[in-house]
Amino acid sequence: MEIHLAGSRPTRRAPKESFTGTVLQDPIIQPQAPARVASNRVSFEPGARTAWHTHPLGQTLYVISGIGRVQAKGGPVREIRPGDVVWIPPGEKHWHGASPNNAMTHIAMQEALDGSYVTWMEHVTDDEYGVAPST
Repeated sequence: MEIHLAGSRPTRRAPKESFTGTVLQDPIIQPQAPARVASNRVSFEPGARTAWHTHPLGQTLYVISGIGRVQAKGGPVREIRPGDVVWIPPGEKHWHGASPNNAMTHIAMQEALDGSYVTWMEHVTDDEYGVAPST
């Protein structure tokens, strides 16, 4: 058993290669193999977002505060709020982040396949991000 006391692992800034704007990540769990699940608390400042990406075994997002946006490639931009759960199937190209005027924090959970959790792609353009969310 491992116990990680609050504050014992530093918050890290998400890399600019995979995110637009200010995004902070707090690790929840990153176990050693054979366990595969990883989880982070991710906080997006207004306008911040991920780049397009996929997960080999899918991803679950649980929104804990603020107002955010999420989109699967070719689908509508959707607004997400506290208590919302988003399931992104394996291999689905998508992005997620805060709304233009509000911060958003979610818990992100994904599993590794052969040691890989994510494949990062191109940044979401301002035009793609600026589409009004569907209801």
